Amino acid sequence: MATKNILIVPGDGIGQEVTAVGKKVLDAIAAKFGHTFNYDEALIGHVAIEATGEALPAESLEKMRKSDAVLFGAVGHPKYDNDPSAKVRPEQGLLKMRKELGLYANLRPIKLFDELLSASSIKPEILKGADILFFRELTGDIYFGEKGRKNDGDTAFDVAEYSRYEVERIGRKAFEAARTRKKKLCSVDKANVLETSRLWREVIQKLALEYPDVEVEHQFVDSTAMMLIKNPRRFDVVVTANLFGDILTDEASQIAGSMGMLASASIGDGTGVYEPIHGSAHDITGKGIANPLASILSAALLLDISFGMKAESDLVISAVDQVLKEGFRTVDIADANTKPENILGTEAMGQAVLKFL
Repeated sequence: MATKNILIVPGDGIGQEVTAVGKKVLDAIAAKFGHTFNYDEALIGHVAIEATGEALPAESLEKMRKSDAVLFGAVGHPKYDNDPSAKVRPEQGLLKMRKELGLYANLRPIKLFDELLSASSIKPEILKGADILFFRELTGDIYFGEKGRKNDGDTAFDVAEYSRYEVERIGRKAFEAARTRKKKLCSVDKANVLETSRLWREVIQKLALEYPDVEVEHQFVDSTAMMLIKNPRRFDVVVTANLFGDILTDEASQIAGSMGMLASASIGDGTGVYEPIHGSAHDITGKGIANPLASILSAALLLDISFGMKAESDLVISAVDQVLKEGFRTVDIADANTKPENILGTEAMGQAVLKFL
């Protein structure tokens, strides 16, 4: 039995709907295993800008630092997408949270549930058995480098930058994870043209000497993008830079059939943040049809990684598996074989998982 402080940060759009379901699953786990989970809430993104003028208010950041883990939703709003000149944007809250909490490693498990093989546009025989764990570096690269305009605004630049220690710390986490899996690590870069990638490869090669039991390969990002579709089963643990990781993990989400199924963890040396990889999806906000399974699986990651509660985490994953086996689907993962009465909304899908818990 344990007592933990969990901060719920729903954010924008469907983040609010799915996070509410994730919290109910955590409540059920606490009751079943005799844990005490204390909750607080904080603002981030568009809702924070509307309330305080800031994408990540100081109060929210302070609450994050004091919590044992954060269950996060999503940030974003269409009004900013159509206004590139906006000085304060929801995504700034996300980037600041990662930087201030030192969340340098983003973990995205791409694990297929057999019942959803048909939900992907890729042939089931290519997908079956795919199980990939991505490590995406989160606090460096082109997103955080110097950026600006020159030549009267007609030329724009974004500087990609990495330091040795940044590559080393995420590389070490990836190697450690590979040791607990199939002992295979693929490091993705573009070392044929980018100096940051040449440093990346140099650091990973040096680290590999400390992990002789892990088989290491280096792949260019374009080749990896192709191979993910051609033969996803060849990958086990993949480690890569911020920009490449952003693109490759969204591509890999289609292996699983839907972004609505994929959880992620952003970790460093302090408080971990757990979130579905999908965005705020304002086109379906308020309709009650968002898939809550990624938020539920993020709660499972939270239990495992931040709290070391493996049995509790496994129970949540098996409950999701059971719900899928029973034929229940949200609209994004339904197919022609799904019975209409088995297509559930956000709340009903959450209740189905709670029933199996």
